Amino acid sequence: MGGTVFSSQLLDWWDRHGRKDLPWQHPRSAYRVWVSEIMLQQTQVKTVIPFFHRFVERFPDMASLAAASEDEVLALWSGLGYYARARNLLKTARICRQDHDGDLPQTPEKLATLPGIGQSTANAIYSQAHNKTAVILDGNVKRVLARYFAVPGWPGKSSAHKQLWQAAEELLPTERGADYTQAIMDLGATLCTRTKPGCADCPVNRGCKAYGSDSVANFPARRPRLKISKKSFQMIILTDREGKVLLEKRPPAGIWGGLWSLPADDDGTPLQQRLGLEGVDLRPLPGLQHQLTHVQMTINPLIGRSELPPTGVEYRPDQRWFGQQEWPHLGLPKPVRQLLETHLESNGT
Repeated sequence: MGGTVFSSQLLDWWDRHGRKDLPWQHPRSAYRVWVSEIMLQQTQVKTVIPFFHRFVERFPDMASLAAASEDEVLALWSGLGYYARARNLLKTARICRQDHDGDLPQTPEKLATLPGIGQSTANAIYSQAHNKTAVILDGNVKRVLARYFAVPGWPGKSSAHKQLWQAAEELLPTERGADYTQAIMDLGATLCTRTKPGCADCPVNRGCKAYGSDSVANFPARRPRLKISKKSFQMIILTDREGKVLLEKRPPAGIWGGLWSLPADDDGTPLQQRLGLEGVDLRPLPGLQHQLTHVQMTINPLIGRSELPPTGVEYRPDQRWFGQQEWPHLGLPKPVRQLLETHLESNGT
């Protein structure tokens, strides 16, 4: 099946069954498309939608985002994960304010030079914002093409990725670029799913090599199994006489980079020693499990109150006491927010 037939059948299907009510489609702008594409990296649409609504309500345009603090942006991102994406959004907004008259560049080549935007994401923004045809290879599209052309190997490998990119170029239509981009993503998200694909209802199943050879389950090849490391550490919920809680800002790189967090000993330094908590009564709380992509965490929390400032607590930018009206609005890792909501709010602290 040639590219023209493929795109025609795909667009006919999308006109009848495609997703046309996604919040970044109404109204459609380069800014809203960009925010959605960054949020959708490694995250499903249904998860992104409520975060997108809150984000664009607070930051409706590039100017408001560029003027925001990192804490404001991370607070709205809290719970969505992969926090480098949020920091890259803010970096890009400030670059656009300084170098691009407050707008995103209008070519995929220039878009791809901005933080957090690879070539596929750049093409997706360009296509949907300007109704142009361009190759995209998100997870859904890779799966569609790997099955349609029976491309061997895990799509993350350079050889398979190159084949998929070439295949995607062959199928591009000459018009309706934005619709086609959304259509091929929708096909992967709704019919050509990872498990239990709806092949019988697929508009392009006649040309699909995997379907024709009854080998859909073999494509794409599975990702090599990730090695999961285990990490166990303590966190301290320490309050002062006013009920404020001590939080520390995480380093920019690494787990939860740039977020505010409870003091933890995951760097190997004993907390009581680092914070000068000798004599402070600390009681253990039930442990908490938290799974990241490559890390299984076991958090062993302690809670206590200090009537005097601990000797190891310095008043520096990465270490502050926050009141009950302040910390809920910070960018906090999900397990930290869970601990605070459970053990501070329940105690009326």
